[in-house]
Amino acid sequence: MTLHLRFWGTRGSIPAPGPDTVRYGGNTPCIEVRTETGWLIILDAGTGMRELGRSLIANANGNGIAGDIFLTHAHWDHIQGIPFFAPIFHQGNHFTIWGSQTLQTSIDRVIRDQMSPVVFPVTFDGLSARIDFREIAEERHGGNGYQVKAFAVQHPGGALGYRFSGADKTGPSFVYISDNELGAGAGYATREGWRNELVEFVRGATLLVHDATYTTEEYAVHRGWGHSTYDDAVTLALDAGVDELVLFHHKPERSDAELDRCVTRAREMVAQRGSALRVTAAAEGMSLRV
Repeated sequence: MTLHLRFWGTRGSIPAPGPDTVRYGGNTPCIEVRTETGWLIILDAGTGMRELGRSLIANANGNGIAGDIFLTHAHWDHIQGIPFFAPIFHQGNHFTIWGSQTLQTSIDRVIRDQMSPVVFPVTFDGLSARIDFREIAEERHGGNGYQVKAFAVQHPGGALGYRFSGADKTGPSFVYISDNELGAGAGYATREGWRNELVEFVRGATLLVHDATYTTEEYAVHRGWGHSTYDDAVTLALDAGVDELVLFHHKPERSDAELDRCVTRAREMVAQRGSALRVTAAAEGMSLRV
């Protein structure tokens, strides 16, 4: 199996446009994934989803657009692009939105409330595309040449990480964990041995995209906010023996120059461990092949 990824949103928490974030981007999380057959998978629905929608329509040649949308959780920065995703306003398009079973309310309710008349001028029921909602358990076999497995990570309100592989579980694999707190002492009610289970979930992945919001110094005053440090993301990738790590969910205030320094620091950590792990930072427009 081969997957093609394109990053449309890489920033966490809130959009951060401006001259200091041009290279890595200011839109909130959204990744386009294509399978070998061309099937569309969308990971999270932050503000990057707006430009993705424009691209999909421009390249559809008038044909219908269909795909699976996997939401890691329902915090605002991961769903705020949906009302501005142009394909949902076109008849003949069809999307299935997948979310966690463990949210305090259903993903269906969250999306509908986001488009209630109080906060948005177009209601969800006024959309022209067909949109289905599904809850994902620990494992689901995709019907379009891929398999996806979910894992509950540490984040306020709950969140999921996803692992994608071929339908027969062979070949390259890709793990996406947008929001996850790897630091200790944050008070999550996770089961004993959770981190060991996480390492096994990630084990041997060709590519890991992981939350790297904070520096070690910043994390000291943000413990319990649901995000990881660059150092923790690198350590997880090394422990799990992945081939490549992409740092993701950049802090809104993080400038391009600061991100460059964080990548340098991460690569120094890898070199000190004598590992061949490749480390980059997610940037809008960046494309990868898994």
